[in-house]
Amino acid sequence: MHDVTRLAALVAVAEAGSITRAAARLGYTPPALSQQIAKLEREAGAVLVIRHRRGATLTAAGDLLVEHARRVLDELERARHGLAALAGLSGGHITIGTFTTAGIHLLPPVLAAFRRAHPAVEVNVREYEPPSGLPALAAGEADLVLTHTYEHQPAPALPSGVTVEALLVEELVLVAAPGHALTDPAEPLPWPELAGRPLISGSRGLANREALEALFRREGLTPPVVAYETGNYGMSCALASGGMGLALVPRTVAELAENPLGVRRLAPPGLHRTISLARRSDDRSPALATMRSLFRSTGKAAPRRPPEEEPPR
Repeated sequence: MHDVTRLAALVAVAEAGSITRAAARLGYTPPALSQQIAKLEREAGAVLVIRHRRGATLTAAGDLLVEHARRVLDELERARHGLAALAGLSGGHITIGTFTTAGIHLLPPVLAAFRRAHPAVEVNVREYEPPSGLPALAAGEADLVLTHTYEHQPAPALPSGVTVEALLVEELVLVAAPGHALTDPAEPLPWPELAGRPLISGSRGLANREALEALFRREGLTPPVVAYETGNYGMSCALASGGMGLALVPRTVAELAENPLGVRRLAPPGLHRTISLARRSDDRSPALATMRSLFRSTGKAAPRRPPEEEPPR
């Protein structure tokens, strides 16, 4: 087993091209570094460095050992950072995957609280349209992923080693331009009232569109008439507010929409969306544990008051 310090010395000589320059880089005297190289050569059973007037060059054996030494040193450095992050001793970094509405409504308070608890940890955010964040999580591209599922749709298959916990179940409500006839009555809107009316929904293949079509089929209705397609609930609210059609959006989105809206609940069976937090099952990081706890508490505290346009329950 070669001594790691001596391997680092050999790498320094290879990069500096000189015993003297390598010694200065490592904080050794040249004779002390030469002793380290000599000991490594005895361990290796081969000449590793040739000294000459212009400095030092590696032999073929030296080049071979340096190639492996660099990998060993890199792995040890990664292990050191990983252990330090696990113990909460250094910053490290976390990558959070999210979809748009969760990134707007759930993520900011979590990140603000996390920064106070772990100010040295760098947090990156990547956007994934569910369920594409799950394979990214399994591949190590993200450390935690916010995802969602809709009722009346099969749940996506979980990649091996990924676990999911529900944070929040949201009711979808009907939104329309203020004063729209369908938002006036005090009772929940029967689903057949939506048949044949222009709707604003996601494009085919998006989860909310597939859930809507599945519910129409379940209720024996003709397929929904989608006048405008958008995968962004904020845009759905803006279009609905402008009289372009009706949209079904999560309650939280309706409550926090910037545009004036008429809002009405839908009669059973209704439509609900579950927001979940996915993680790798082998995760042991205290920083990630803190992040998960913050997501749980934020999910529980998500606003649930009825919008002003919604009749009392």
